[in-house]
Amino acid sequence: MPLINESHDSLPYVDAAPSASAQARAQQLINAELSPEHSTTLHPWIPEAPEPKFTEFMQQELARKAQGTPLTGGIDLSRYEAPEAPIRASDNDAPNLEEWRQTLQKAYASSLHLAKRHENLALLEEHGKNAWLIGNSQLEEILGGLEKELAETKEAAEETNKQRKIAQEARHGELVSLEETWKRGVGAILDVEVASEGLRMQILEHRRQVAQQQAR
Repeated sequence: MPLINESHDSLPYVDAAPSASAQARAQQLINAELSPEHSTTLHPWIPEAPEPKFTEFMQQELARKAQGTPLTGGIDLSRYEAPEAPIRASDNDAPNLEEWRQTLQKAYASSLHLAKRHENLALLEEHGKNAWLIGNSQLEEILGGLEKELAETKEAAEETNKQRKIAQEARHGELVSLEETWKRGVGAILDVEVASEGLRMQILEHRRQVAQQQAR
């Protein structure tokens, strides 16, 4: 539902275009009704925007973006790289079990990542083409529906304007006749008011003369 209900009573195919002076005068009247803060203050019927509630991480990211600092951190991709075996200082030194345990964990994570990646690539090679074609077909169907709806809306708008133009032009002569009749009626009323005022002045003048004669 619109905030402001508007009713346009103009007849664009019948009414003459307003002159530049009339438009300037109308704009002056509009500006006189507007408050000085109309360009910076929202209309009182427009509700205020809700206060955003971002998480702490989102606020940090917005602050980083506002400052223009580069993105740091994120996912450590080094865990998916093939790890190097721990290096011993000499052949006589005993192996460091903790280093080998960490290396084994990294190797397991890298192996699992590569296995899943190989699985996903195989699935993509097998089904990706058909999924992509199906997705394109669905998008084309949606686009076709929107284009059809847009064309129907434009056609309905053009038909409405056409019918409005035909109706207004068909009543143009009647509207002009009614306007001329209204102008003559207003002129006749003004003539009657002028004649009445003239008669009233004559009556007052006659009464004044009679009063002067009686006073003599």
